[in-house]
Amino acid sequence: MLKRFDLVTLSFQKLTPLCSLAFNLLRYATCGGSEGPKMEAENEWEKLLKPFDLEALRDSLNFLTPLRLCKLLQLPLDISTSIQLFHWAGSQKGYCHSFDVYYALVRKLGEAGEFSTIDQLLRQSKEEGIVLKERLFVGILRCYGKAGLPGAAVQLLDEMADVFNCKPTFRSYNVALDILIGANCHRIAADVFNAMVRRGVSPTTFTFAVVMKALCSINEVDAACSLLRGMARHGCVPDSVIYQTLIHALYMGNKAHEALKLLEEMFLMGCSPDVETFNDVIHGLCKLGHLREAAKLVDRMLLRGCSPNALTYGVLLHGLCRKGQVDEARTLLSKVPHLNVVLFNTVINGYLSEGKFIEAKDLYDRMVESGYQPDVYTYNIMMRGLCKTGNLGSAMQLLKEMEANGCMPNVISYTILIYGFCSDGMWQDANAIAEEMSAKGISLNTVIFNCLISSLCKDHELREAMELFEKMKRVGCKPDIFTFNSLICGLCKNGQMEEAFHLYENLFLEGVVANTVTYNTMIHAFLQAGKWQEAMQLTNDMVLNGCSLDIITYNGLLKALCKAGEVDKGLGMLEEMTKKGIRPTNISYNFLISGLCKTRRVHDALELLREMLDRGITPDIVTYNSLISGLCKMRWMRAALNLLEKLHAEGIAPDIVTYNILISCHCKANMLDDAYMLLNRAINGGIMPSALTWGIMVKNFTRESVLLMPEQ
Repeated sequence: MLKRFDLVTLSFQKLTPLCSLAFNLLRYATCGGSEGPKMEAENEWEKLLKPFDLEALRDSLNFLTPLRLCKLLQLPLDISTSIQLFHWAGSQKGYCHSFDVYYALVRKLGEAGEFSTIDQLLRQSKEEGIVLKERLFVGILRCYGKAGLPGAAVQLLDEMADVFNCKPTFRSYNVALDILIGANCHRIAADVFNAMVRRGVSPTTFTFAVVMKALCSINEVDAACSLLRGMARHGCVPDSVIYQTLIHALYMGNKAHEALKLLEEMFLMGCSPDVETFNDVIHGLCKLGHLREAAKLVDRMLLRGCSPNALTYGVLLHGLCRKGQVDEARTLLSKVPHLNVVLFNTVINGYLSEGKFIEAKDLYDRMVESGYQPDVYTYNIMMRGLCKTGNLGSAMQLLKEMEANGCMPNVISYTILIYGFCSDGMWQDANAIAEEMSAKGISLNTVIFNCLISSLCKDHELREAMELFEKMKRVGCKPDIFTFNSLICGLCKNGQMEEAFHLYENLFLEGVVANTVTYNTMIHAFLQAGKWQEAMQLTNDMVLNGCSLDIITYNGLLKALCKAGEVDKGLGMLEEMTKKGIRPTNISYNFLISGLCKTRRVHDALELLREMLDRGITPDIVTYNSLISGLCKMRWMRAALNLLEKLHAEGIAPDIVTYNILISCHCKANMLDDAYMLLNRAINGGIMPSALTWGIMVKNFTRESVLLMPEQ
C-alpha cells in the first residue's frame, strides 16, 4: 500500500527539478528522514534556497493545500519567495488560507523584521474571516521586543481585542510587560498592568514580579509593596524573586528596617533568600549604625545554610570602622574563613581614620606576614595616614617601597603625597613630586594642579600660581571653579583686586560657572576695600546668575552696613534674609547689636537680643561684650555689672575684652576702686590681663596720683 507522500510524488511526476527537490525535502522533513532517498548535502540545499520557479510550479501542481503550503513556508526560503507562494496559493480556485498558514508566514516575517507586511497580513486575515489565536500575537510581540519596538508591542496589545477580536490573556500581557521592562519603559509597564487588571485579566506571579521590578526602578517602592499585599486576591503567592526585588529596592531607599521585616516574612513564606538579599539587609542596617542587628542576621544566615561571602564580612567590617569600633572589626577579621586584601584594607583604613597609625601598621605587617600582598589601595591608605599625621618623609619612603615590591603607584598615590606636602606649605617638595610623576608618564590631573595652585596662593606666591595656571591650560588640563576660586582668593588677599576681577570676568570664556564661594570672596574683598557699589553690583550679578545669597554673603553685607553706620539698612536685610528662609546666626546678630550699641541705641540692641533668644540662637561672649560696651557708653554702670553676673549664670565665661570694657568705663567715671576690684576679679578668675588692661590702669592711676600731689 502506497504511503501518503508516495501518492503525492506520483501525482506530480511532471514537476521541474527544483519543484521536485522542494517536495522531496517536504517529504523528508515530514517523515523525519526515514523514507525515500537521501539528498546530497550542500548541492541540494543550495538549489533549494534559490527562488522557486513559480511558473513551473503552476504548470506542475494541480492544487496546493494549506497543509502543504505550511510545510513549504517552514522551509528556509527567502521572504519574497514565501510571499509569492502565499499569494499564488490564495489565487487557486476553491482555496482558503488557514490560521496555520498565516501563523507560519507571520512568524517568518517577524523574524525578518517585516512588520509592515505583517500588518497587511493581519488586515487581510480579518477580511477573510480567519479567527486569529493568541499564540500568533504572542509571537509578533516577541519579535517587536527583539527589534526594540516596545511602543508597537503596546499598540498591538490594545488592538488584539478591539481590532482582531482576540482577547489577550496573561500570556500576552506577560510578554508585553517583559518587553517594556527590557526597554526601561517602567512607567508604561505599570500603566499596562493597571489596564490589564481593569479588563479583568488575572495576573500571574510572573506578572507581579515584572511590575514590581518596574515600580522599584522608578522609586515607587511603596506601590510595589502594596501590590505584594494584593497578590492573594488574584490567587498568587509571592516567590523568592519578588521578595528579593522588593528587599533590594528598600535597601537602596535606605529603608533597612522595612527590608528586614520583609525578610522575616520571606522566611515565613518558605522562600529562601540568597546571599545578595542577606547582604542588602545587612548593609542597610550597618549604614544606619545598627551593627548588633546586622551581626545577628549573619548568625541566622549561617543557621539557614547560606554562607556569608567576602562582601558580607566587608560590609560588617566597614560598619564597625565607621562607628569607631575598629578593635571589634579586627576581632571579626580574625574569624573570617577566607580572608583577602580588601578586608585587610577596610580595617587598616579604619585605624587610620581614627588616627591610630601604630595599630594600622601592625595590621599591615600581619597581612604581609600572612602572605597577602598589599595592593595599590593598601599603599594609598597607608600613605594618606602618614600624611595626616605629618609623617611626610615616611610617606615618601613607603612610595619607594611600593615601587620596589612591583606595585606601581597610580595618580591617586601621587595626589595623596602632593596634597600632604601642600597642606604643610611645602609647595616646592610637592612640585618636585609632580615633576617626578610627569617623568614617569603619569599625567597631572586637575586635583593636583589645584593643590599646587592653592598652596602657592596661601604662601602669597601669586606669580608662580599664575604661571602654573597657564601651564595647566597648555597641557590640556581644564581648570575648574576650585582653580579659579583659589586664584581669586589669593589675589584679593594680596590686594590685587583688578586682576581678581579680570579672572572673574574670564570665567564664562573658560566654560566655568561662578559659585557662591567665588561671589562671596569678591564681595567681601570689595567691602573691605570700601567699594560698596562694586560689592552690591556683584550681589545683583550673583542673584541674576542663579546663585542664591547664603548666610556668608549676608553676614558680609551686614558687617559692611554696620561699619558704615547704616544699621537700619542692616535690620532691613536681616528681615529680608529671614523671609528667604535663611536662618541668621549669632554672627549676624552680633554685627547688628554692635552697630546699635555704637550709635547709643542700647534699648534696640537689647530688643534684638530678646529676638535672638526667641529664635533659639545662643548669644556668645562677643554679643555680651557689645551690650556691656553699649551700657557703659550710656553710663549705666549697674546694668553693665548685672549683665556680667548674668554671664556667669548662663555659663558663658567672660574674657579679657569684657573686663577691659568695664575697667575702662569705671576709670573714666573716676571709680578707680571699682576698677581695681574688677582687675582682681579677672585675675582670680584665671584671666590674664593684657597690655591694654595695664595701659588703662597705669594711665588712670597715674593721673589720679598727679591730681592728689600737694602743690609746691
